[in-house]
Amino acid sequence: MNKAERTRQFIIEKAAPIFNTKGYAGTSLSDMTESTGLTKGSIYGNFADKDEVALACFEYNHKMVREAISNEMAQFPSYRDKLLVYVEVYSNPRKYPLQHGGCPLLNTTIEADDTHPRLRALAGEAVVKWKERLVDLIEAGKAIKEFKKTTDPARTAITMIALLEGMIFVSRATGDPANGKAVIESIRNLIHEL
Repeated sequence: MNKAERTRQFIIEKAAPIFNTKGYAGTSLSDMTESTGLTKGSIYGNFADKDEVALACFEYNHKMVREAISNEMAQFPSYRDKLLVYVEVYSNPRKYPLQHGGCPLLNTTIEADDTHPRLRALAGEAVVKWKERLVDLIEAGKAIKEFKKTTDPARTAITMIALLEGMIFVSRATGDPANGKAVIESIRNLIHEL
């Protein structure tokens, strides 16, 4: 990595938690300069504008979540256990701190839905790719008869995503993580019944 690439990466790493916590609209240039210790000119010398910083930060935040899940999955040979990793990672924020501010996919989707089409599109693409990864795991499990042949991979995948993100939403909206426990149990049951 050359100096410009290192500086750009440094800005992303420092600004990503702020964007994930405060959102696109709530993150100011002064937030970015304060977190990085860089000047406005340094930030905009590496990024065209705030949009470009926000998009890079979303990609970084989402990558950190994917890597945490992949690293955990690598420890398990069974496809059922690999799917259960999602439950463990998403339901144990103290053990698996995904990103400061919570799930970047949920945060970004909610904020950008009507206000930032490029960011919303990026979040939408992330959901599609997540669904594809889940479908691949479920199909691989079906191929070795770990899962029933009647299991619908696409339907199961999108249900898992909705339940995981819904669990986060319910827990955060009520301020009570216990409210998400019933959802977590539903996801575990879904995976065990495949």
